[in-house]
Amino acid sequence: MQVISWVISWVINWVVKLGKGHPIRISAARLLACEVLLDVELKGEYSNIALPRALRTSDLSIQDRSLVTEMVYGSLRMRGQIDYYLSRIVDRSLVELDPPLLILLRLGFYQIHFMRIPDYAAVSETVNLAKKIVGESSASLVNAVLRKAPSLTLELPTDEIAALAIETSHPEWIVSAYIDSLESKDEIRSALLANNKPAQPTILPWPGLSTVAELEEAGGEPILGSLRAFSLQGDPGNILAIRERRAGVQDWGSQQIVESFFSTNTEGNLRWLDLCAGPGGKAAYLDALLQTDSFIANEVSLHRSELLSQVMHWGRVTNYDARKLPDDFGTFDRILLDVPCSGIGALRRRPDLRWRRTLQDLPSLLTLQSEILDSAVKVLNPGGIIAYVTCSPHIAETRWQIRKFLKRHPNFKRISNQDPRANNEGDLQLWTHRDGTDAMFLSLLRRER
Repeated sequence: MQVISWVISWVINWVVKLGKGHPIRISAARLLACEVLLDVELKGEYSNIALPRALRTSDLSIQDRSLVTEMVYGSLRMRGQIDYYLSRIVDRSLVELDPPLLILLRLGFYQIHFMRIPDYAAVSETVNLAKKIVGESSASLVNAVLRKAPSLTLELPTDEIAALAIETSHPEWIVSAYIDSLESKDEIRSALLANNKPAQPTILPWPGLSTVAELEEAGGEPILGSLRAFSLQGDPGNILAIRERRAGVQDWGSQQIVESFFSTNTEGNLRWLDLCAGPGGKAAYLDALLQTDSFIANEVSLHRSELLSQVMHWGRVTNYDARKLPDDFGTFDRILLDVPCSGIGALRRRPDLRWRRTLQDLPSLLTLQSEILDSAVKVLNPGGIIAYVTCSPHIAETRWQIRKFLKRHPNFKRISNQDPRANNEGDLQLWTHRDGTDAMFLSLLRRER
């Protein structure tokens, strides 16, 4: 027995010594995913900017890049539901946890409940990562919590809005906004769930600079019913026409908005203005359709206006606050207003936005939108048309904003959009679950005198 005890003791000591000389193996993909999530949570960066930047500078394989993308975007999308689960097994309020620790718990939980990763692997990999990020003591908490995670089931509250918010992982105020805009309960649920499905990149050739054939040869798949939109599996940066700024990456919904606005071009020698042009996708497409120096793209951000100059080939770029245009700015016949908004129509592309925006953001946004509308009126010629655009289905930013505008400016009338999807007021509201696009809104407003 003494010999056996001595052997066991020797083996344990040997393993401990060996472990001290061999650091714990940490998954490079999970480490990068955690670093991106820390940038989003602690530095306020947007995931759709932080993640591509991190991937560009990494040497990960294609498979590991996909893993990082899924873990980052997925854990952000499902954060609401994950936190609901975690609140049942963590022995303190989640707001009391250090942000890095909470991020690790979310990351591990997402792998267990939403990915095809064995539970033991998700737990052990996350614990190893926690030892590096938050230390041994907190790593033991991660281990204890995640070991309970596989057995949890989703038990929803009885309140309808609260239950739908948890099931679809949205804040309750966004659920309420969708309820206000859609009638059927099934459709409301479908619309919210559609925000949790990853969106493939959508690309288009800019007329006069690249062709449909060029993008098709580069791997683009034509989107049924579109003029020149392609979906793409892979990195748009690998396509030469995009790197050379002869083609663009733009949601198909945004493309349709530009095409609808351009269709009002029934007269010659018109002056066109994009008053809130950044980040520049709509302006670049409209510039290529018009191919005229009578087009101005204005952007308040100097940095964005400089980027915009790189994709404008015929028109010119200005850098003014849309509400404070100079006296000599001139007047226009067509004005595109893609106004700052809540952005809740693009949640599948910007998964962290649903947790950044709050209902308290709306009043200032609504005021800004109305001020920009009123500013556009001052530089619009009689008979001219304003295209009011938001990436939001919230009725306060769409229908109600237009109704208020028409009361302030009785010399304006709506132009009924010819798209069969237009509502009974003539405005166009796209939906992700119906149209496969961001939930864009368009109202065309003509100045009668």
